[in-house]
Amino acid sequence: MKEKQVIVRFAPSPTGYLHVGGARTAVFNWLFAQKMNGKFILRIEDTDVERSTDASIQGILEGLTWLGITWDEGPYYQSHFIEEHKRAAQKLLESGHAYKCFCTREELERKREEAMGRRTSVLYDGTCRRLSPEEIARKEAQGLPYTIRLKVPRGEGAVRFEDLVYGSIEKKYRDIEDFVIVRSNGQPLYVLGNAVDDIRDGITHVIRGQDHLANTPKQILIYRALGAPIPRFAHMSLTLDSKKAKISKRRHGERVSVNFYKEHGFLPWAFVNFLALLGWSTPDSKQIFTREELIEAFSFEGVSKSNSVFDLRQDDPKFFTDPKAVSINAHYLRTMPVEEIEPYVRRELERAGLWDPAYEGPRREWFLRTVELIRARYHFTTDFATLGRAYFSDDYPLDPKPLKKNLLKHEGLKTWMPELAAELEALEVFDEQSLETTIRSRAQVLGIKAGVLINAMRTVLTGQAAGPGIFDILLTLGRQRVVERLRKVPTLFEHPEEAANDQQAPVERTKPKAHTSH
Repeated sequence: MKEKQVIVRFAPSPTGYLHVGGARTAVFNWLFAQKMNGKFILRIEDTDVERSTDASIQGILEGLTWLGITWDEGPYYQSHFIEEHKRAAQKLLESGHAYKCFCTREELERKREEAMGRRTSVLYDGTCRRLSPEEIARKEAQGLPYTIRLKVPRGEGAVRFEDLVYGSIEKKYRDIEDFVIVRSNGQPLYVLGNAVDDIRDGITHVIRGQDHLANTPKQILIYRALGAPIPRFAHMSLTLDSKKAKISKRRHGERVSVNFYKEHGFLPWAFVNFLALLGWSTPDSKQIFTREELIEAFSFEGVSKSNSVFDLRQDDPKFFTDPKAVSINAHYLRTMPVEEIEPYVRRELERAGLWDPAYEGPRREWFLRTVELIRARYHFTTDFATLGRAYFSDDYPLDPKPLKKNLLKHEGLKTWMPELAAELEALEVFDEQSLETTIRSRAQVLGIKAGVLINAMRTVLTGQAAGPGIFDILLTLGRQRVVERLRKVPTLFEHPEEAANDQQAPVERTKPKAHTSH
């Protein structure tokens, strides 16, 4: 007998941007589908008319596309299947698996308060479950509004299922009330619509967040009542912040948006790699994966039952997000073939007004060589337009700290730099050997350490305290730009505040940990 194809789905609600928690769920679904040669369906659960927006839908699609999470079918929209959900509810009524409930909100609240006073169960007591056909007909004739409730089996039984992450789960019938599946306004609830959609789409595995675990016994009852096969369930543990609070749009704002990380210089696969490690690991705790390696390694055995932590670092000025995410991104930024990161560097330079069309023409070789040189200390693609601005523009600020330390505190540099510029301009050959000989000879004549000149030059030429070796900097910038910048040093002494104008001090970041090569 041919084994049934694995079919999974990602079903976000378009009530805001693509949340990192939702993105992680999408990643896990996608990985499992890829590994099992299955099908990945994208379904937008847009039935919350008041909160769902076209902009949010577009944000979800763009976020998944940026991450490289491709879908085989969809996007389907749940709102297009409302009538199908209503027909399912009617079928449940006709088969005796559901009933009409005429209890008003006030009556339900009164029963709840009385039950709390008696310290008994506050679950719905099934009043309308016991109505006779004649009583139902009479209430309908009066035009009384009603909800539709699923008729939960009574007795000592239970809903049991094997969760692929949490193992055996049991929920006794007596602990499940006859729950509402259609509101009094005729609108089917999520618990019904979601199950009906999964049945229609042939979903074999429901992979979602642990916060949906409470819905699962109810949905299994709906599957049974509709005579449909029950899928396998896998619930992912929650993702919390460093204070053990659930990450949310309301609490953390844009920092839990996938777009935030796109705009702040993350590479798509690096972020997918990080998301996969939120609550999942391999036996050898490997951190860096190619696409093929991650698909091959993924399994539910590696998914943790414990909540994962996404350290948003909101109260720490040294970081703007999880150091592990920064470290993984830096690894990819520094080790991927330079041609692969080129589009992301170009995007940042274009946004900053630094892109030169010649970089894809006669200066392409110089551009790629420069990117290769300066990326060794960078963490984000945005660094190319900020920390690396001096390589692509003559209009760049100087970091105030090295400006003061490496230049302004040495009064002699006011004349030494222009003099050195004249020597470099007169060099017959502008190569590393000639440059090193000239700089060290000049330092010897001045009676100072060569480091004084080198540190001052690096600060003047790049605006930064650290970076590539000074000779790499000189050769990359070229003789003309080096000479022009060194000759402007006297003005830095006269107007240091202008040189540092609008300078954003580089964010202090963790040193990337050693990762297994990808």
